[in-house]
Amino acid sequence: MRVALQMDPIASVNVAADSTFRLALEAQARGHALWHYTPDRLAFDEGRVVACARPVTVRRVAGDHVTFGEETEIDLAAMDVVWLRQDPPFDMAYITTTHLLDLVHPRTLVVNDPFWVRNLPEKLLVLRFPDLTPPTMIARDLAAIRSFKARHGDVILKPLYGNGGAGVFRLDPNDRNLSALHELFVGFSREPLIVQKFLPAVSKGDKRIILVDGEPVGAINRVPQAGETRSNLHAGGRPEPARLTERDRAICAAIGPTLREKGQVFVGIDVIGDWLTEINVTSPTGIQELERFDGVNAAALIWEAVERRVASRR
Repeated sequence: MRVALQMDPIASVNVAADSTFRLALEAQARGHALWHYTPDRLAFDEGRVVACARPVTVRRVAGDHVTFGEETEIDLAAMDVVWLRQDPPFDMAYITTTHLLDLVHPRTLVVNDPFWVRNLPEKLLVLRFPDLTPPTMIARDLAAIRSFKARHGDVILKPLYGNGGAGVFRLDPNDRNLSALHELFVGFSREPLIVQKFLPAVSKGDKRIILVDGEPVGAINRVPQAGETRSNLHAGGRPEPARLTERDRAICAAIGPTLREKGQVFVGIDVIGDWLTEINVTSPTGIQELERFDGVNAAALIWEAVERRVASRR
């Protein structure tokens, strides 16, 4: 197949950790041809959705992991698959790319489905499953957030469309910084904030469960550093092997049909203790760590699901 990778610059990825790079390696091993472009090279031009892209060959050699061909304009309608894989923040630039990719999907299979990536971003999709999540509020009004904190005492405050643990604050019952943090956030953004009851179980880790076409294929645990609330790998969290519990499988069974129906082929959910906190659909990670710990080739399972969808369209 002809596969286009819409992602951040591939030359700077960590070959031992980046999930998109692992997907590219697997695609190449399966005989698919790869093109790479960054989101700023995507354009709508007189009825066509095009990108200035370069054919790439990849290899697992740190510092020499990609070879580029000559840059050319590709028509995304002529591709078999386009991967929507740039990292958040989920801002208007990100949203605009989903609108453009909507114009070629499903004739060209865009993974994950851009319409539902746009309409079900990670911190909002969980709102459809209130029985699975900790007490949560999405609000911009300081009085409303204060009321929520008064009810629950110990809370996590974070940007609604942030990523990688950036801007995440724990406000315990003795904290006096809510007003100052609220002033800081609203000073540079018009977006609401998300507030959740703090879950002490995070000290034992934040479990990332990988789902392929709505089915769980494995999990890793991300343990925060001593004295740190955030367990994100970008924020210094330590990955460890993990097993799926009965509660994990119940959560996956509850959300899996929605993910499958909405074309979310590769998803990573976050579970702390018994509670679902995020459903990551924009650019989920974790498949390389899962493969190292458990030998699960999630990249192959993802590509099998993609190939099935392309075959069914043909």
